[in-house]
Formats: sequence, C-alpha cells, structure tokens
Amino acid sequence: MTIRMYLLTLGAWFCFVGLTNIYIRQKRKMSFRKVNIIILVLAVALFLLVLHHNFLGLNSLLRNQVSDSGIVGLQPIDFIPNAPQQAVDGRQEEIPVVIAASEDRLGGAIAAINSIQHNTRSNVIFYIVTLNGTADHLRSWLSSSTLKSIRYKIVNFDSKLLEGKVKQDPDQGESIKPLTFARFYLPILVPSAKKAIYMDDDVIVQGDILALYNTPLKPGHAAAFSEDCDSASTKVVIRGAGNQYNYIGYLDYKKERIRKLSMKASTCSFNPGVFVANLTEWKRQNITNQLEKWMKLNVEEGLYSRTLAGSITTPPLLIVFYQQHSTIDPMWNVRHLGSSAGKRYSPQFVRAAKLLHWNGHFKPWGRTASYTDIWEKWYIPDPTGKFSLIRRHMEISNIKLKPHFMSVTMLSLKCGEDVQDVGG
Repeated sequence: MTIRMYLLTLGAWFCFVGLTNIYIRQKRKMSFRKVNIIILVLAVALFLLVLHHNFLGLNSLLRNQVSDSGIVGLQPIDFIPNAPQQAVDGRQEEIPVVIAASEDRLGGAIAAINSIQHNTRSNVIFYIVTLNGTADHLRSWLSSSTLKSIRYKIVNFDSKLLEGKVKQDPDQGESIKPLTFARFYLPILVPSAKKAIYMDDDVIVQGDILALYNTPLKPGHAAAFSEDCDSASTKVVIRGAGNQYNYIGYLDYKKERIRKLSMKASTCSFNPGVFVANLTEWKRQNITNQLEKWMKLNVEEGLYSRTLAGSITTPPLLIVFYQQHSTIDPMWNVRHLGSSAGKRYSPQFVRAAKLLHWNGHFKPWGRTASYTDIWEKWYIPDPTGKFSLIRRHMEISNIKLKPHFMSVTMLSLKCGEDVQDVGG
C-alpha cells in the first residue's frame, strides 16, 4: 500500500508540473518563482489527499482483521457468507445465533439450524461452537446438505478455559462436557455483536427467530430467560415438581456463602437452554467474570445442590441473574419434551409452540421421546454416516415366544446412548 501511495503521488506531481508549465507559458503573466510556489502547493495538497485515502483503507483493513482474529481459547475456524440474496439485505440487522455442537449430538445442532433457517427471511448468522475433532465433520455435513447456503462461523472451544472452574464428577455429566459452558462466553464468541441468541442443540424452532431476537430487555438487564414456574409448558404438564423449579433445587442453602446472598430459596428458577443476551450490558457488568467466580467457588466449597436438579451450568447463572433478568415469551421455550412429562402435551399445543425443547434424558435422536416426528422433519441425514438415529422397535417373531421373553432390536447404534441435555 505504501509503494502504491508514493507512485500515485509521484505521478500526480509530474502531471501537475507539466500542466502548470504549459498554462503559464501560454499566459506568460506569472514569474518563475510564483509558478514554482503554485506547483508546490498543489503537489502538497494532492499528497495529503492521497495519504488520507490510503490511511482510511488501511484502517478498514485493520478493523476487519481484528474482528476475525481468534482469542485464546476460542478460535474462529471458518466463515461461509453464502446466504441467499433475500437474507443478506444490507438493511436488515444481523441476528447472531449461538449453538454448541458436540460430536455425539451433532445431528441435533443440524436439525435446530435447519428449522431456524427455513422459518425466517432474516439475516441470520450461526456461530457454531465445537471442539477440534468435530469441525471437519460439521463442515462436511453443512456443505453437502440444504444448509450449504447458510452463513455460519465455526468456533473452536478450548476446554483449558475451564481449568480450575469445573470439578470432574462422573455423577454429573455436564462436568465432563466443556461445550455446556460455551454460553458463559458469549461476548467472546460474538465479539462484534450488541445482541445475540443462545440456544441448546436439542430444540426445533417453529416461529420466525426475529420475534425472539426482538424480545425487549429491561434497562440494566443483560439477558432474558424463560422462567420455570411461569412457563406455558410447566402450567400444562408439571405436577408435583416440588423444589425442582426453585432456587433451592439448584443451590445448597446449608452453605453459609449461599445464605449470605439473601436469595429466597423459593424463588422461581429459569431455564438457560434458550435466552436472548444484551452483549453490551453483559460486558459492562462483566457477567462472564462473575460466572467464572462462582464456578471456582463451587469447586472449592461445593455450593450447588446434588440432590434435585443436578445441573452445574444453571446455578451460577441463577446467582448472577437473581432478580436481574427479563423474560421471553414462554412459547419460545416449550420444554420437557425429553421427559415423560412431554407426553402430556396436546398436538394443538405443540403446533402452536414457537420453539420445542427436548430437555431431559430422552433426546429426539436417541431413545423414543415425545413428538420425535416433528424433530425428524428437520433432521438431515449425515452424509458421512458417522451419526445415525437410535430407535427402539419391538420385533414380533413368527415363532411362538417363550414366556416373559421379548426381542428388542436397537437400530443404528453409532451415535451412543442418551446424555444429559445441555443447560437443563
């Protein structure tokens, strides 16, 4: 760029010198000294103009490099801006959607992305957070399916970020699944955005994601969640839940540090599997640092409840956002489809839901969960064959079965058994 600038300036200099000399010789009204002064002034002005133009170009280049550069622990891998023309209207605000995609749940992320993309005309960009070994598999899946036109960025999550913050506990599946904590680092995942949506991989979106993105957040609130006690799904199906949907279900109120926070144990909890974040406010309040603080304290003192909810991603969020969060429309997080409770939903209620959430032990790609036919509508088979659905089928033999014995076949066992859902 520097060489180009000097060549342009030098060329302009000779051009002005030649033109000015010709003009002066014709008019013959100025002294030789005045001619040189005029030439010098014009050349300096031209030099400053060219310098300013090139400085703006350099500044723009540096800005682009900073916005796409990786941060230690969270490295962008690639960015595919091949969205359809109607979705890349410059007048539309970009909607960042963050989804974690682990290898054993990759089909879930694909189905969620597919449902979002086909139910909106908005300018959506997906930030897909994964681990090193999954990136190539994910990329091949996206490039060979109907999703090849989406805009996305794959971000590698380095589990070293969690050192000293998570205790490895075989009884708690989340403790050995780093991607469950990706939601804590949203401003790093989406550094240039002012607002973003986070959602788990076990969801299907039936409404326009723009409506969820436009959820109003109160002043001073960094996020909006769906509260457990007031959710539409809870009112329809949950009975006898006890403390599972209150703070006491997630935090150990026997610990002095928890009691000192003066949080009512009966306070309704919220579900962090789907939420809208004001990233400007998130950064201003250092939410990520606050979450990490409580993660470390839990490792040292064991502050989370082990008897009821059993989640280790929800408690720090409950503490940090206690009475400091807005709410989303409950129809944008209709959950419990991954448990027996989901079977109590009516088909009409399920069709009316804007977002279906299979939180619980039974995933729609695994053992039979509620309304798996809706989920399969959006699922795209893996072209590599690494990920396949698990389905139970009762096989009735033509020969007489012995008493108390039945044959159960498990189809496509490549994907592994069900795991605890991301974010509860």
